[in-house]
Amino acid sequence: MISPGMVKIEGFVKIFDPNSKEVFVDKKNAIHYENMSISLAETLSNRTSAQGGGWIYEMAFGNGGSSVDPTGIITYLPPNTTGINADLYNQTYAKVVDDNSAADTDPTNNKMTVLHTSGKVYTDILVTCLLDYGEPPGQQAFDNSTNFNGEYVFDELGLKAWTGTTADRLLTHVIFHPVQKSLNRQIQIDYTVRIQTLTNLSVA
Repeated sequence: MISPGMVKIEGFVKIFDPNSKEVFVDKKNAIHYENMSISLAETLSNRTSAQGGGWIYEMAFGNGGSSVDPTGIITYLPPNTTGINADLYNQTYAKVVDDNSAADTDPTNNKMTVLHTSGKVYTDILVTCLLDYGEPPGQQAFDNSTNFNGEYVFDELGLKAWTGTTADRLLTHVIFHPVQKSLNRQIQIDYTVRIQTLTNLSVA
């Protein structure tokens, strides 16, 4: 018998209004394990952007994860976690959350923080993203839309990794009930990716 160390990755998403503190979504997400394994290998081997990259770079938003029938019943599609080219169902917006990148125009509110407590076998990456009052451009003035297919009525989001020239590797995907982004409110997303080493697991 041998006792290897194994790695478990989990994601937790909280979407809320930073002013009123109203929480719109608070749930676990799905991990794209194949793409995550590639990114972990590229990051640990210190590959440059020309060779790959791998780090979390962008938070992507979409409106194709669910459908609402005339009676208000919501049907959810499954998260896309299979295939190296997996993506959101219908991406309509994205923000850079890599605060080491010059493309991040607001690194105070769109950033990543590594959180670790000494002695624990897990470390969290807290990805924070703020959709401010004026973004996305073209949004409606008030959060009272009856069109659940609106461009900025989000029902899916994911984290994407830098792959050399752009962020097109989907690492995580979460589907939720529609949440409208409009001019009259800010929306903040706290996206926690927990990387945990599992010990004392025995295999033959």
